[in-house]
Amino acid sequence: MALTLAIMPASIGLVIMLVNGNIGAGVAVAGAFALVRFRSVPGTAREIAAIFADMAIGLACGMGELLLAIIFFGIMSVVVIGLTLLGFGERASKMRTLRITIPEELDYNELFDDLLKRYTIHHELVRVKTTNMGTLYELYFEVILKDESKSKEFLDALRCRNGNLTVSIGRVVEKNTL
Repeated sequence: MALTLAIMPASIGLVIMLVNGNIGAGVAVAGAFALVRFRSVPGTAREIAAIFADMAIGLACGMGELLLAIIFFGIMSVVVIGLTLLGFGERASKMRTLRITIPEELDYNELFDDLLKRYTIHHELVRVKTTNMGTLYELYFEVILKDESKSKEFLDALRCRNGNLTVSIGRVVEKNTL
């Protein structure tokens, strides 16, 4: 999403510059973009930005501005490749999702604070969910471990604290929100 927000202003600027003052071209471009957005399979933010940039380049070519289209394509290619190589807008790859199941009688507010401080650099409780007809809570944390090699020790300590119920840790899965 961050990469899309970085490249969209240039694409929009090119379209506005090309359509400036031409009502017929403006209506045609609006219709084309509406068809692409609402008639295509939902894609990621990056895919939609690429389609938008491609349509802006196609519009420039169609209006006889071939040099402008080539320059725009060159600049945007360098920008996208550079931002991708720099990891612009990506989450920390060390971020993990920790799921802990506890009985309903345990107060989860400060139950694991000491263990989280000992084994993680960062921890944040992001969701609490009841399961098993309300007899269990599932706590979801986003954590960054201090030492990946001590993850088993960390999980064992958590299992001792939660009565040997389920504990799992895994990579953060990003959901497609578009």
